[in-house]
Amino acid sequence: MSETSEHDGTAEVDDVDPAGLTDEEWRERLSEEEYRVLRESGTEAKFSGEYVDHHPEDGEYRCRACGTVLFEAETKFESGCGWPAFYAAEEDSVTTTIDTSHGMRRTEVRCANCDSHLGHVFDDGPEPTGKRFCINSVAMTFDED
Repeated sequence: MSETSEHDGTAEVDDVDPAGLTDEEWRERLSEEEYRVLRESGTEAKFSGEYVDHHPEDGEYRCRACGTVLFEAETKFESGCGWPAFYAAEEDSVTTTIDTSHGMRRTEVRCANCDSHLGHVFDDGPEPTGKRFCINSVAMTFDED
C-alpha cells in the first residue's frame, strides 16, 4: 500500500498504512488546506482549484493523501459546477455516504483506501454513467501518462 506525503508541494510515496496514521501525523503530511478538506470534510472555494480547467488527454487523478488512483483523465468533463467533475470513478477506489451537513442531503465521496473526503457525487452527469463526481482539486494530484 502506498502513502503520499507533502514535500515542497509535491507528493512522495512511502509504505505507510494510512489507517494507522494519527491525527497529528495527518497534520504533518498535509498542508492546512489539504487537511481541512481531506480530513475535516471541508470544501475549497468554487472555481479556485488547480484542476477546474485542467483537461489533459491522458493520465490519472490520485488521492492527495494516499496516492490511490481515483479517476482517469478521459472521464473528466466540463460541468460548470466550479469543481473538477468526472462521470466515473475507478472501481473500488471510492466509497459514498449520505451527507446531511449544511441543511442539504448529498452523497459524499471518500477515498476507499484512506477515508479522506474528496467531494460529492450527483445523478445529473453525462452518459454513460449519468454521474457527476464534483471533487476538490486540493484532494487530488495528477499523474500524466
